[in-house]
Amino acid sequence: MTSTITSSSKSRIVNAGKVAAVIAATGAAIAACGDDGGSTSASTTTAAATSTTTGSTAAESTAAQGDSTSPYADGEYSATGTYNSPGGEQSVGVTVTLSNSVITALTLDTSQTKGTSAEFQAKFASGIDSLVVGKSIDELDVSKVSGSSLTSGGFNNAIDQIKSEAQA
Repeated sequence: MTSTITSSSKSRIVNAGKVAAVIAATGAAIAACGDDGGSTSASTTTAAATSTTTGSTAAESTAAQGDSTSPYADGEYSATGTYNSPGGEQSVGVTVTLSNSVITALTLDTSQTKGTSAEFQAKFASGIDSLVVGKSIDELDVSKVSGSSLTSGGFNNAIDQIKSEAQA
């Protein structure tokens, strides 16, 4: 059997290759935005020990200098923040570790939430770490994270409670 490639066939092959490249690039861009794959994990834990962000490096050098002017006592603090969703009142548990006013670790407890709110809290949990760990607790401005805007209200509520509790 003999195969003949015409100029029209070559054009279709080239166009198919371009389409595949666009699809691959789109997939890579979406993957870079974070995994919104529907994970419904009950909680997420992150430590900043291996973080290489500028914020955590600054936090580590400040901690090494022993800055005694921090308005917050070092330690681990927990609070539960509440917020209203279309499904009613929801809550999210937040635990942070503070060192010289800088959050060095974060744990979220989303186990008390069910249904659609649980899905949004899981998305929130998948994207919050990079916005919080290594940052000063006073500089946090969390709004919409990974498509979840209401969970941030509960998170901010818990952070306000933690700030009150941690004041030195």
